[in-house]
Amino acid sequence: MAGAAGIALLGSTGSIGLQALDVIEAFPDRFRVVALACHASVEAVVAQTRQYHPELVGVADAAAAEQVSRALRGTGVEVVSGSEGVVRCGLHPAAEVVVAAVTGIAGLEAVWEAVKAGKRVALANKEPLVAAGHLVMAEAGRSGAQIVPVDSEHSAIFQSLLGHDRSAVARVILTASGGAFRDVPLEELERVTPEQALAHPTWKMGPKVTVDSATLFNKGLELIEARWLFGFSPEQLDVVLHRESIVHSLVEFVDGSVLAHLAEPDMRVPIQFALSYPERLPRANPAPDLARLGALHFGPLSAERWPCVRLAREALAAGGTAPAVLNAADEVAVSWFLGGRIRFTDIPGIIESALAGHQVGAGDSIDGLLAADASAREFLERDQEKWTSSHA
Repeated sequence: MAGAAGIALLGSTGSIGLQALDVIEAFPDRFRVVALACHASVEAVVAQTRQYHPELVGVADAAAAEQVSRALRGTGVEVVSGSEGVVRCGLHPAAEVVVAAVTGIAGLEAVWEAVKAGKRVALANKEPLVAAGHLVMAEAGRSGAQIVPVDSEHSAIFQSLLGHDRSAVARVILTASGGAFRDVPLEELERVTPEQALAHPTWKMGPKVTVDSATLFNKGLELIEARWLFGFSPEQLDVVLHRESIVHSLVEFVDGSVLAHLAEPDMRVPIQFALSYPERLPRANPAPDLARLGALHFGPLSAERWPCVRLAREALAAGGTAPAVLNAADEVAVSWFLGGRIRFTDIPGIIESALAGHQVGAGDSIDGLLAADASAREFLERDQEKWTSSHA
C-alpha cells in the first residue's frame, strides 16, 4: 500500500470507530481520513472533523446533520445527511478502504454500495453478512471488492487460512468469552440489570454488542457471518467457551492439526490488520505473555444458558429472509432490555417469537431483506405488550 491510503470511516463515533482512529493516528504516513459518518453524535463528529480533516462528513440523523453543518461552516468540509449521506461517504472516490462500523442493519446499504463499487471493506458490522451474506459475497465476486473482517474472531480465521486451501479445512471454531453472566446461576438471570450486562469481563464494546455477548447472540451472528465470509458449511462451524479471550478462533484441518490465533483482547489489532493488509505494521502493544497467563481454558457451551446460538443456527438453516428477521428481533429485544422494559431472559423468547411468526421468503434482493427486517420489527411492536407488561 504505497503512500497514505484514504479511509472512509462509517460509524466513526462508536467503539470501533474510535479505535480505528487510534490506529490511523498512529500511522499518519500510511492512512488518512477522507470521510467520516455517524448517526447523530454532533459534538464528537465535529471534533473528529477538526482533528482529522476529512473532505466529507455524513450524519444519518437530519437534525443532527444540520447542527454539524452549522458548526463546520467555513471549513470547506461537505456535510451530507440521511442514509444516503452515509452511503456517499463509503463511495468517496479517494476512499481505498471503507471501515464499516455502523451498528445494526443500518449499515447494510452502505456496505452493499461499497461492495458494488469494488472497494476494500474492513467489515466490523456483522449484520450485512448476517442478513444478506449470500448477496454481498456474490456481488463482491462480480465487482472484485475485497472484504477483510475486523471482528476479532473472523480476523483470526482470515489470518489462519492465509496460504491454505479451503478444501483442507475440517472445522472452524469460534471462541466465546461468555459475557458478563457466564457464571451467574441460571435462576438469577431473570433479575440481572442492563448495567450488569454492560460490565463485560474482557472487552470494551458498545452497549448492543456487549448485551449480545452476554446472551451469546453475537456468536450466533458470527456463525452466520463465517458461513458466507469463508464459504464453509454450517456443519463445519463450531463454538467453544474461552474465558481469557486470548485465542480468538481456531482452524482445524483434515489431518487433525489445528491453528489457533492468539492476541491480546484489543480491537485495534484486527482493525490495524484490516487497514494494512496484506502488510503487517508494527504496534507498541505486546503479544500475549504466555508465561504470565500460565493456562488457557476451553469448555462447551450450555444450550440452556445460551439459547440464542441455537436460534441463529435455525435461522441459518432456514435461509432466505430468516437471518434478517433473527437480527431485527434481537435489535428490538436488546433495545427493550436496555430501556428496562423486559427481563434479560426474555430476549431469546422474543427472537423465537419473531422467527415463528415469519413466513420465510427467498431473500433474493436487498430491498426484500430490508422489508423482512421492517416486518419483523412491526410484528414485535404489535406484540410488545405480551413481553413488556409482565415486566412492569
